[in-house]
Amino acid sequence: MDVKKLKFLAGGQWIESKTEKYMDVYNPSTGEVIAKTPCCTKEEVEYAVQCAKKAFPAWSDTPVMKRIQIVYKFRELLVEHMDELTELCAREEGKVWAEAKGDILKVKEPVELALSAPSLLMGESIRDTSSGYDTTLYREPVGVFAGIAPFNFPGMIPMGWMTPMCIVCGNTIVIKAASMTPMTCMRIAELWAEAGIPDGVINIVTCSRHEAEIFLEHPDVKGVTFVGSTSVGKHIYATAAGNGKRVQCLCEAKNHGLVLEDAALERSARGIINSSFGCAGERCMALPVIVAQESIADKLVEYIVKFAKELKIGPAYEKDSQLGPVVSAEHKQSVINWINKGLEEGATMVLDGRDTVVPGYEKGFYIGPTILDNVTEEMTVGTREIFGPVLCIKRVKDFEEGLALMNRNPFANGSVIFTQSGYYGREFAKRTDGGMVGVNVGIPVPVGVFPFTGHKQSFFGDLHCLGKDGFRFYTETKAVTTKWFDEAEMKAKSVDTWDGSVGGDLK
Repeated sequence: MDVKKLKFLAGGQWIESKTEKYMDVYNPSTGEVIAKTPCCTKEEVEYAVQCAKKAFPAWSDTPVMKRIQIVYKFRELLVEHMDELTELCAREEGKVWAEAKGDILKVKEPVELALSAPSLLMGESIRDTSSGYDTTLYREPVGVFAGIAPFNFPGMIPMGWMTPMCIVCGNTIVIKAASMTPMTCMRIAELWAEAGIPDGVINIVTCSRHEAEIFLEHPDVKGVTFVGSTSVGKHIYATAAGNGKRVQCLCEAKNHGLVLEDAALERSARGIINSSFGCAGERCMALPVIVAQESIADKLVEYIVKFAKELKIGPAYEKDSQLGPVVSAEHKQSVINWINKGLEEGATMVLDGRDTVVPGYEKGFYIGPTILDNVTEEMTVGTREIFGPVLCIKRVKDFEEGLALMNRNPFANGSVIFTQSGYYGREFAKRTDGGMVGVNVGIPVPVGVFPFTGHKQSFFGDLHCLGKDGFRFYTETKAVTTKWFDEAEMKAKSVDTWDGSVGGDLK
């Protein structure tokens, strides 16, 4: 099998790196190396930033109506290449077909939001803020942004969350694609070029954290958007903000779902299976912890185990597979270590996926659905992000105990309740710390017209990605106050000490 040697994108050109270090890209379903991607040198990362800087003046001066024509053309190409991109995503990341297609559809969604730029970039104005003074507020592009993407959504995050709104607002961007899953992002960048995006507006590098540190301090980088671990997110936020950049860091999660005794148990269990084991648990909006009311906990666990055993585990790109592999051998071992840690801490194993083998794909990175019961707050397995197909069950007496337990969670990306009670549904939505809330919805990610609103240790920044927050993050406001003199004003002997900036005049 040919192993493709990848290049980096800067100034509209795919360039072979001069690095001596290349990183393996695997097909997680087979365990085979399918590509090698460069650990770009500091000089190459710097070059990508300079290409973005060079492209910024002309792109920022391009009328927004013309920018969205390119975005629209890109959307057409994205739809045309949907199956190709779906298979590529499945092959390099390990998502099963339906999940991989969802990854690409979640690129299309922000692209369609970006087409609303003429409306969402509109400013505001008031005539006669003071007599003869008019004030207009404009939204303007900021400059060069850096996007640091994780491995788990190789299409959606770099080319959905980060790129469309950034560039439609008139900025340019350098994406640090995940070294484990760079090919989907790179292929989508080729479609942007085909759609007519000017050279240097979108640039892509792969490198280590060491080279990426340039983004946090570089004077020509005006903003950083990051998705990844909380420890790295804290560092990026502190360093980049300390250097005067605007920053948004979307970080870890340990989402909990509260199941009350009045819930539709069988339907809720099916939703839990989908949200806990979908994408092999490798998503920050997975549901890795269920908080079950004691009166129905045994029955709920029985349903979950039954439905989990029915999942078809197999290679990602076979359309009947329902649970694919995790991304790498190292990550598989990390997940297994967490399962072992949970057992050492006293959890009860009710379904063990550690020794899963798929016939014909024995070298793939598979872990079957794993369920640990009787997990307590003191156990790290129930409080730390595992990022694998592992579900922890915690038991509580009632709604109040469950809600309090959930709100003690240091992370607050999402939180879910399963109930048929309107009262408890409303109380939960009002009082939970989770930024994205589901009532009988296991994965409460809103569509892209709303922002992705994580809280607490799950997010660092002031403006979230997507929605109106996204447009605000990628623009800065400028207020212009204007006065035109009539003949009497031109002859005036004095000027108001506030020069019209006190609304309604001083008189």
